[in-house]
Amino acid sequence: MLTRAEIQHLRSLREKRRREESGLFVVEGPKVVGELLAAGFTFTEVLATPDWPAPTGVEVNRITPDEMARISHFPTPSAVLAVGRISRPALPAGGLERGLTLALDGVQDPGNVGTLIRIADWFAFDRVLLSPDCADLFHQKVINASMGSFARVPVHVLELPAALAPSSANRPTEVIGCDLDGEEHFRLPPLKDAVVVIGAEGRGLSSATKPLLTRRVTIPRLGKAESLNAAVAAGIICAHLRRGGN
Repeated sequence: MLTRAEIQHLRSLREKRRREESGLFVVEGPKVVGELLAAGFTFTEVLATPDWPAPTGVEVNRITPDEMARISHFPTPSAVLAVGRISRPALPAGGLERGLTLALDGVQDPGNVGTLIRIADWFAFDRVLLSPDCADLFHQKVINASMGSFARVPVHVLELPAALAPSSANRPTEVIGCDLDGEEHFRLPPLKDAVVVIGAEGRGLSSATKPLLTRRVTIPRLGKAESLNAAVAAGIICAHLRRGGN
C-alpha cells in the first residue's frame, strides 16, 4: 500500500521543478514502459496493477487500481507507471565531428520533441541535441512520443550557438538548417557527418543559430498547405541524407 507521502511525491513529478529537485521522472503506460524495458532502460521502481503482465526479471510493486488512479498522470489511468532517474550526459569532446546529429532549436511542443527523437532513431542518427528552451526531455509527453527511442539515442541539452560555432572543437563540416529561403533539399548530397538543425514551428530557427549554418535547405511546396510540421520536415531531410544506405 502506498503512503500519502508517496502518492504526493509521484503526482508531483509531473512538474519540471519537482523532477529537477528529486532527480526522478515518471513514465506511464504499458506500451511505452514495455518499449523502454526492452531497450534496456533501468527504472528505479515499477508500479503496476495486478492485471499488468510484468516481463521476466522485472521487479514490480503491485498496487490497486484505486492507488494507480491517485498517482496517474493521465485522465484515464493505465496499468503501469515507472520511475526513472534523470541523467544528463555531457557531449564528449569532438562529439559532433563524426556521424549525424539532429539538433532541435527551441522546439517547445513535447510531442514534437519526442517524435523527433524517434525519427533520429529510425534513421540511425548518432545523437540528438536540445537547446535549453526546448521541451523538457523528461516530460511525460516527450518520453511517450519517443517510445523506446528515448533509451536508444543519446540526447544532450546544450547551447547550440556555442556547440556549432566555427571555433568549437565539436563543429562538423556541415551544419544544415531548415529555412524557407534555403536551396531545395533535393540538392543535398548524401552525408555521413553533419548536423541537421530544426527550428520551432512558427518561429523557425533562432537568430543566434542561423548565422552558424553552412547550408540552408527548404522542402519545396507543391500543393497549398501553409506549412509542414517540424517532425515531418525533419523526417524528409533525414531520409534524404540517408539515401543510398549511408
